[in-house]
Amino acid sequence: MYGLVELVFNLELTLVIGIVTSFILGFLLLLIKVPDTDYSRKIARAKNTISVCFFVCSFLMFTCLRHSGMPDYDRFSSLMMFVITAVSSVVLSYSLINVLEDEFIDIDKFYLNLGSVVVFSFLLMKSLNWDTVWARNLVLYGGVVLFLANCAAHVFLFRKVYAKCVMSLEQYYDEEYDQRLRWIKFCYVIMMLTQIFILVYMLLPRGFMKIYILWYSLFMLYFAANFISFLGSHKLMLDAFAYKTLSGQDLKRKLDESRKRKNLQTGQEKEADVPELQDNTEIEFQKLEKALAKWVEQKNFREYDRTRDQIAEELNTTKEFLHFYFINKVGVDFRTWRTNLRIEEAKRLLLEKKDASINIIAEVSGFSDKSNFHRQFVKIVGCSPKQWRESGGNPAQI
Repeated sequence: MYGLVELVFNLELTLVIGIVTSFILGFLLLLIKVPDTDYSRKIARAKNTISVCFFVCSFLMFTCLRHSGMPDYDRFSSLMMFVITAVSSVVLSYSLINVLEDEFIDIDKFYLNLGSVVVFSFLLMKSLNWDTVWARNLVLYGGVVLFLANCAAHVFLFRKVYAKCVMSLEQYYDEEYDQRLRWIKFCYVIMMLTQIFILVYMLLPRGFMKIYILWYSLFMLYFAANFISFLGSHKLMLDAFAYKTLSGQDLKRKLDESRKRKNLQTGQEKEADVPELQDNTEIEFQKLEKALAKWVEQKNFREYDRTRDQIAEELNTTKEFLHFYFINKVGVDFRTWRTNLRIEEAKRLLLEKKDASINIIAEVSGFSDKSNFHRQFVKIVGCSPKQWRESGGNPAQI
């Protein structure tokens, strides 16, 4: 029994697991093809960067495995894992921030940041052969300080970008985008905790580093699986996993429509004056009002898996003009307006379908998140869905 445990937690074996895991995951991410559009370009860039990062991790682990016979191998493997986490921390942080908002990414600063980590990593590994203890410790402590400083800077930048995206979400009504934001935040927290835990394992007695290597392999597997799922949520082309995507005809149609709109705008701008522009805007408003009336009549507001682009396309407009219409004509954004429609639908169904569960009512009304349904219902109606049903629609009598 003891021999089996030793085999499972053998340092060399854990390295092999890490090598195979990171290489396969990097290769799978590399196989995924993403359409070359303005929207998906930053996601494709992040995907490729993460793939390269996994390949680098695999190479560094293989380098560590090759030196398995050297003296003080436990210390060497600990420092090598510290190098791996330091490098991947920079790459994964910038990749996730890039997915949120690529305008915050300064490529020169990224290369400078990554270059400084690589230089310190090289000095750290070279210091193993130095005879002077204080010099080795100086490089190690300097590397730890740089690592912590990088982590703090990345967390600060991520929070700044995330806050900007949350503010944008308040204006742009996309529930699917809300779910993606939550996923990115959760994965970022897990990633940073995993990276920082390396410092804890470096302080533990020898032999514990193999546990961290196994944990890091599981982290890479979890991160890659969720990132692939994240790509799938965008309905992008994932050839390796047979996801559906936009066909070439769809892309051509969108390009043709874009050219027609540009040509139309160019022709109008040559001869149009301000009154004519205002008249055109009113005409577009009237068209949108009719489309919205039909959209509500068909109860399309109950569909919670529609993106803002898809909704705008259903209404024969753009998401920018739709936002402009609601802010200037309705006085609230589309998301608030749609939420009120869903709550009204839920109020009706709660009274008519008393045998149906509240969770089913929430989903039928258009809420994919049950807690969000309860929160919005209390905020708008002033009571819980259960109180509304039990009072027969008169919560003041309770």
